[in-house]
Amino acid sequence: MSIELLENMYFIERGYLSANHFVYCSEKPVLIDSGYAADFETTETLISDMGVNLSEVDLIINTHCHCDHIGGNRIIQARSGCKIGLHPTGKHFIDTRDDWAIWWRYYGQQAEFFRCTQQLEDGSTVTIGPHRFEIIHTPGHAADGIVLYHRPSRILISSDTLWENDMAVLTLRVEGSAAVYNTQQSLKRLSGLKVDMVYPGHGQPFEGFEQALQRSLQRVAGYISNPRGIGRDLLKKITVYTLLMIKTLPADDFYDYLMQTIWFKETVDLYFKSAYETMYNETVSDLLDKKALLITDGVLSTTVKP
Repeated sequence: MSIELLENMYFIERGYLSANHFVYCSEKPVLIDSGYAADFETTETLISDMGVNLSEVDLIINTHCHCDHIGGNRIIQARSGCKIGLHPTGKHFIDTRDDWAIWWRYYGQQAEFFRCTQQLEDGSTVTIGPHRFEIIHTPGHAADGIVLYHRPSRILISSDTLWENDMAVLTLRVEGSAAVYNTQQSLKRLSGLKVDMVYPGHGQPFEGFEQALQRSLQRVAGYISNPRGIGRDLLKKITVYTLLMIKTLPADDFYDYLMQTIWFKETVDLYFKSAYETMYNETVSDLLDKKALLITDGVLSTTVKP
């Protein structure tokens, strides 16, 4: 699905392996977020269908450095020599090749470093064609997270800071124990904006900004009072994301696969007193009941849109 949100600027909906894209179509095209590396062929097709040749891209803006938002950066930059803009924190992570701080190593994700050419400072503006967007730093989910606000049209490109009916995962083992409070403060900071339409990093665009904001704030408050909720949410979301990355695996092998990862054992250690099998069985059972996972002929897969 593509939607023209502003003149010559389009929203392209993806799933959860790759984040949504924004494409400004002109002689000097601009992209916001470039998907997951292993899914680049689809990314290229979708952007090319908008009439944009990736070898002509002038600028990529990334809302943060997680793998589902930067996966096409290196390839596109190699073809076009384009500029790439990040929040200063993200630029530092990329410049210093810190694949832990941006989750790639922690979650075993496929991603490649690239050259960041400019910083997107909190409170600054970035111009995309005739459209001026305000940059707002929103740490919590990601230390370098930003949203882009177009004040004249009251449009918010919210990335993973605000979704309609859910929240992006919080990884306190990487982001630190303050991540939940940073998320809360970032959401409160957005509450001062006048927004008619939200374009998130995953999922469809939505109205009802204030309602979505209140739902997220309530969820964060629940996490503060019961941190185990963070752990349960992480186990479910990253279990699904792991299957989006690897596609399928024999169901009997999946527990052993997760036990070889960093994130699974650390999450269970942190929130559930190292009850690995118990939490694995609980998580997979719940996802199977909700039809987010399927077992077909002994093979485990996810039904979540990539």
